[in-house]
Amino acid sequence: MRNFEYTRAANTEQAIAFHAQSPSSFLAGGTTLLDLMKIDIMRPQRVVDVNKLPLNRIEVLDDGRVRIGAMVSNTALARDPHIVRHYPVLSQALLSGASTQLRNKATTAGNVMQRVRCGYFRDGVSPCNKRDPGSGCSAIEGFNRSVHAVLGTSEQCIASHPSDMCVAMAAIGATVHVQGTKGARDIDFLDFHLLPGNTPWKEHALQDDELITHIVLDAPIAGSKSAYLKLRDRASYQFALASCAAILAIDGGRIRDARLALGGVGTKPWRAKQAEAALIGQAPGEAAFRQAAALALQGAHPYKYNAYKIPLGQQAIVRNLHTLIA
Repeated sequence: MRNFEYTRAANTEQAIAFHAQSPSSFLAGGTTLLDLMKIDIMRPQRVVDVNKLPLNRIEVLDDGRVRIGAMVSNTALARDPHIVRHYPVLSQALLSGASTQLRNKATTAGNVMQRVRCGYFRDGVSPCNKRDPGSGCSAIEGFNRSVHAVLGTSEQCIASHPSDMCVAMAAIGATVHVQGTKGARDIDFLDFHLLPGNTPWKEHALQDDELITHIVLDAPIAGSKSAYLKLRDRASYQFALASCAAILAIDGGRIRDARLALGGVGTKPWRAKQAEAALIGQAPGEAAFRQAAALALQGAHPYKYNAYKIPLGQQAIVRNLHTLIA
């Protein structure tokens, strides 16, 4: 690990000011940042500790939306009674990730900002456009079975986004509130994570001088049910090979509203809007679910070792939707 300066911020304004003074990283739970610093992938000259910032509340707003502070731990969010009751898909997604100890430390904003798990990105020596722009992508011709995507890829990068929480939030709908030296602004959650395109090192829409302060979830869909399904090599402490966050509202034997998002198969949390549109107005069942699953993975680009993710992602959708009508 390289030498760095450590600073503890007393408030949001001070955190932003400290961060703007030199190449810096915010330290919250540190479950990803410290690991990447130890293996010399991230090299901040300054680490700004934001653990004392008063951003650890979960608040239900008058319009039914929920505001989640950036410092709320994954455990607190997953176990919150309002989240469990009204957003079970989010609670289930959080509890499917990492271990109890990591969830106790990991924060909401940190989860949103976590880096990819591609081994070529993390080994520090292989060509990787995300780590060393212009060097190439070793994963395209390398071992790309588990943590590499089939949706949203480019010739520059095929690493999949690792978060379970973000897949659930993509399905629910949310807004990321950030604050910087030029003031505050809101970013639609679906626009926050960026596709790799020709600039895979740009992973999110956050500017260098900005800090996430909270995330606001859309109000739950009236009369809906939701669930999260994660398919992986083993049952615990493993990233998704494919996952599905699903929300369904059914009236009179027909689907009134539907939300679908996928994890493990995309370079960002993947909202399947075309599949959602195909479900609306349909009778819930195998035929409608299979049609939606096919549309969700339409245009997927498989690589040597991960072509199985296309049928696996489709199976995740069909299986998860069936749980909502059982």
